[in-house]
Amino acid sequence: MIRNPILPGFNPDPSICRVGGDYYIATSTFEWYPGVQIHHSTDLVNWRLVKRPLERASQLDMRGNPDSGGIWAPCLSHADGLFWLVYTDVKRLEGNFKDAHNYIVTAPAIEGPWSDPVYVNSSGFDPTLFHDDDGRKWFLNMQWNYVSTGVGGNPKHPSFDGILMQEYDAKAGKLVGPIRNVFAGSAHGLVEGPHLSKRNGWYYLTTAEGGTGYGHAVTMARSRSIDGPYELHPDVHVITSKDAPDAPLQRAGHGQIVETQDGAVYHTHLCSRPLPGIRRSPLGRETAIQKCVWGDDGWLRLADGGPVPSVDVEAPAGAAEPAAAEVVHHDFDASNLPLDFQWLRTPLPERIFSLTDKPGSLRLFGRESIGSWFEQALVARRQEHFDFDAETEVAFAPETYQQAAGLVHYYNRHKFHFLAVTWQPGQGRVLQIMSCLGDWENGRLSFGLDQPLPIGEEGEVGLAAEVRGAELRFRWRVGAGEWKDIGPVLDASLISDEGGRGEHASFTGAFVGMAAFDTSGRGKPADFGHFSYRPR
Repeated sequence: MIRNPILPGFNPDPSICRVGGDYYIATSTFEWYPGVQIHHSTDLVNWRLVKRPLERASQLDMRGNPDSGGIWAPCLSHADGLFWLVYTDVKRLEGNFKDAHNYIVTAPAIEGPWSDPVYVNSSGFDPTLFHDDDGRKWFLNMQWNYVSTGVGGNPKHPSFDGILMQEYDAKAGKLVGPIRNVFAGSAHGLVEGPHLSKRNGWYYLTTAEGGTGYGHAVTMARSRSIDGPYELHPDVHVITSKDAPDAPLQRAGHGQIVETQDGAVYHTHLCSRPLPGIRRSPLGRETAIQKCVWGDDGWLRLADGGPVPSVDVEAPAGAAEPAAAEVVHHDFDASNLPLDFQWLRTPLPERIFSLTDKPGSLRLFGRESIGSWFEQALVARRQEHFDFDAETEVAFAPETYQQAAGLVHYYNRHKFHFLAVTWQPGQGRVLQIMSCLGDWENGRLSFGLDQPLPIGEEGEVGLAAEVRGAELRFRWRVGAGEWKDIGPVLDASLISDEGGRGEHASFTGAFVGMAAFDTSGRGKPADFGHFSYRPR
């Protein structure tokens, strides 16, 4: 069986592509660098992260991008001996405007080399590239209408102004021909995330609707002509949990069809798993997959019946058993950052970390404040389990309270908990807990300790986080001493999509990792000797 979600933790907007017996899923990474996650599988059950293709300044620079901006909804396809990846880089998302620029990169193999991007358009987000069987290519994206009463209030959001389509000339590297609005969406509203497929002379258009919160859905339409008109599926939605509040997979929507070599049909979708009894999803929007069947009427439906997605799904013949979760431990003894880690926004990682300055350690150079949209030294990995332990050890000798380094449970600039080694006048080196508790307007800090805890000037400091559902407990030690609790039990559920401003205001996921800042501008280094992540 397939056990959903197949990509746990922040992995939204899954675009799936099969090449022979290999399956690839590309997911959004938003402000996290490098851009776009691509996972590989041969059985739809077990997946392995293999590449983040947007990895250099000529491809992607997100310095200044807002929280939940950056890389939205990639589409991965294979044609003409190349992998094609289209994506949006969102530079602004608040208010009436969405500054959303769409690009294409290509590569002969998933591992690369990936090309520099070709700019396509900026009329809206969630682009897709469809390779028709006559050799023509078609580019689709939702259209954003900033002159709309729907922005910021109307649940039907007329700002989501249909799906645009235009032919793409690959040789010229540009769009050509007329622009057509081919699909206005259903009455559910907020149409986005288009993907095209073709079967028996029909063009099938799957879209996401209802917003990426608890009303999310996969909507399907079809047409004999690629430019429409498109008729709605008789059930309208193929996948949704909007009318099933007790279903284990919530917020289901935004995915793509894939067919196995044996002709079985599956459909990816994003989903979330709220904490029991709490409408908060710290693991963010995850990737799931459902088995589907084509009906006698030529429409796709879930194999289990109805639109509500299942946790356990029949796998293709010959699939392996799902692999068990494993402890992840890194000693930073290689010259490259382990693949499960990312950082924020900047294409210049040498400015924020080094694995060679002190071999066997990850050295972070303190830069801007935690939560900066430009250059902050924060290296972290996804939270993939409701219950986990994380641990690291840092060698750090701060000289001013403007310097801090430590262990962080992070969502964005206004949702985080940070156990930091820092300095205080008259006390020297101390520990302090800094949290931002959803104050998105001002970003004010809360301090978990009434008084910082002096820890002496010598010795590496062990830092640990124990997360159990909605609770976070920090721990510490110096050298090989005993672990001690520090500070109160903190609200781990805040580090979620729905924490702070709510489900539609931010839509990435929780990370845990290492951070350092030095607001004096001196770039004080902090050396982290190891990092471990242990599912519980």
